[in-house]
Amino acid sequence: MRYIIIGAGAVGGTVGGRLAQAGHEVVLVARGAHYAALRDGGLRLRTADGERTHRLPVVDGPEALGPLRADDVLVLAVKTQDGTAALDAWCDRPVAGGSTAAERLPLVCAQNGVAGERMALRRFQHVYGMCVWLPATYVEPGTVAAAGAPLTGILHIGRYPSGTDDTARRIAGDLEKCPFEAPVVADVMRWKYAKLLGNLANSVEAVTGVLTGDDGLALYRRARAEGEAVLAAAGIEATSEDEQHRVRADKIRFAPFDGSARGGGSSWQSLSRGTGTIEADYLNGEIVLLGRLHGIPTPVNEVLRRVANTFARERRAAGSMTVAELTALVDAESAYAAD
Repeated sequence: MRYIIIGAGAVGGTVGGRLAQAGHEVVLVARGAHYAALRDGGLRLRTADGERTHRLPVVDGPEALGPLRADDVLVLAVKTQDGTAALDAWCDRPVAGGSTAAERLPLVCAQNGVAGERMALRRFQHVYGMCVWLPATYVEPGTVAAAGAPLTGILHIGRYPSGTDDTARRIAGDLEKCPFEAPVVADVMRWKYAKLLGNLANSVEAVTGVLTGDDGLALYRRARAEGEAVLAAAGIEATSEDEQHRVRADKIRFAPFDGSARGGGSSWQSLSRGTGTIEADYLNGEIVLLGRLHGIPTPVNEVLRRVANTFARERRAAGSMTVAELTALVDAESAYAAD
């Protein structure tokens, strides 16, 4: 199989680089300065076992690749807010031998949140969810770092909305030739909803800095409590923290390359890069949406969604609001919601 990594940033670049290192055929899809750097100098992937440069085919869109092959696997690794544009760009691309990508090819959603798969299923017939447990960072154009060890990541995969098949098992087999563990599960969205609850901290981290103090963690716990309440009201099951710990245990440890502390996650990276967008609508915003559908107040997640979006839109610096300031906004919204 040939893997087309749509969005060769932190996650996509790491998955694509590791697959290439294991001997698999990979095409990277990127934009702007990152595309130019990948084209001219290759993908520099820094991992706990050293830095490697992978000189792989890279395109800035489907037109540059030409007709797709029947053995292609599309891996959607863009942020969810960029998902619709990417899906629309690739779904009608012709596949050699007849039909289109949407009709014939598997599409794997390697994204945070739970909305990407539903977006994809509107267009693609064969959709797979992937729960990405992979500490990775976009360092600069052309360079991605993944500091997990001894495994680079754990990537649960399954059909969407549920089930497994030979394609999922073949993809998992290829990933497990790399330093990944890739369990094939019939209930992949249960894992993704559990990851969603953890990702409710992303907005807190993005606007106030990496969570190290009790106050920031307390704010995250309030957001998570709302998330757990709305999932219960909606009848949605998420993998328990105990089950996650049993599966992941100590398989991934943070192994910094230079002795530095761990940086921020995906939302923090979006603000740091000044992209102008952030995934808060599909993390905290997912909880707000479910709360409105099921009559559960979600003032904490609403404030986190709103503030994170303001930071992104105004290109404010990551970590430039204090936890106390953010908590005050949450408390005011919570008091208003209680009236």
